[in-house]
Amino acid sequence: MAVVELTGSPRPAAVYARAAIGLVPGAGRRRGVLPGLELVRRGVIADREHVARYNRVCGFRLTDALPATFPHILAFPLAMRLMSARDFPFPVVGLVHVANRTTIHRAIDAGTPLDLSVRALDLREHDRGRQFDIVVTATADGALVWRGVSTYLSKQRPGGPRDFNDHRPAPAGSALWQVPVRTGREYAAVSGDHNPIHTSRLGARLFGFPRPIAHGMWSMARCLAALEGRLPAAYTVDVSFKLPILLPAQVSFVARPVGDGWEFGLYAARDGRPHLAGELTHP
Repeated sequence: MAVVELTGSPRPAAVYARAAIGLVPGAGRRRGVLPGLELVRRGVIADREHVARYNRVCGFRLTDALPATFPHILAFPLAMRLMSARDFPFPVVGLVHVANRTTIHRAIDAGTPLDLSVRALDLREHDRGRQFDIVVTATADGALVWRGVSTYLSKQRPGGPRDFNDHRPAPAGSALWQVPVRTGREYAAVSGDHNPIHTSRLGARLFGFPRPIAHGMWSMARCLAALEGRLPAAYTVDVSFKLPILLPAQVSFVARPVGDGWEFGLYAARDGRPHLAGELTHP
C-alpha cells in the first residue's frame, strides 16, 4: 500500500469541490477497486478552543482529555480527501454511514501530538449495495492510542424489508432529549462534515429525506457523553446507525450495564423506532 504523508490539513472548500465533481457519473472512477493508499499526517495537536466547542455541541464535560470521538474529527479531512479522490469507487456525497467501531487504548491529553493514518479497506457486498471501511489510527510516541473503523454503504439497489417499522414504545428507563434543527449546522461547524443532508432542507430532499438529519457521529458522541464518568480508561464501542434522526426530534436514550460494559441505544420518543444501537466493552 502506498503511503502519502501530508504536511497540512486539506482545505475543506477544495475537498467539497472534489466531492461535488464526484457526483458526475463515471468521473474517473474504478468501480469495485478501493485505492491502495494510506494518508498520513504527523504531529497533529488539537486546538483546545475547537475541543471546547465540540464538547458543548455533543454534551461532553470540559476537561484536558480529548473526548473519545474527537480523533475522528481530527482525521476527518484526511478521510474526505481519500474518499473524494477521482479514483475512489463511489461518490462521497450520498454515502451512508452505517456503523462505527472505536477503540480507546488510553486517555489522550488535548496537548498530545498525534500521528494520524487513514485507509480504505474491505470492499464487500451488502443487500442494498456495497460497503467498505475507513480505518483511522492515532499514535503517540509510536504507541497506538486510538483506532476508529467507520463503515459506509453505497446504496445501489433497494434492500429487503426492514424490521424498524413496527410502532412500539421506547424501552423503559429512558431519558428524553430534545434535538433541535440547529444540531445539524452546529455539528457541521465543529466536525467539518458539511454534507447538505445535515444542514439544508433542500439538500436533504435531494437525497430522499424530508428534513435535515442528525449526523451519526453526533448521536454516537452524545451517547458517550451521557455515559461520561462511568466508562473505563480503555474500551471499545460498537455502534450501528439505524433510522435517521429527522430534525427537529425528540429521542429517548437508554443505557444499561452489561458485565463490565454497557449496552445503549437511541429511539424515537413517539413510537420507539431505533436510531442507534451501541455496545461498549473492554478492548
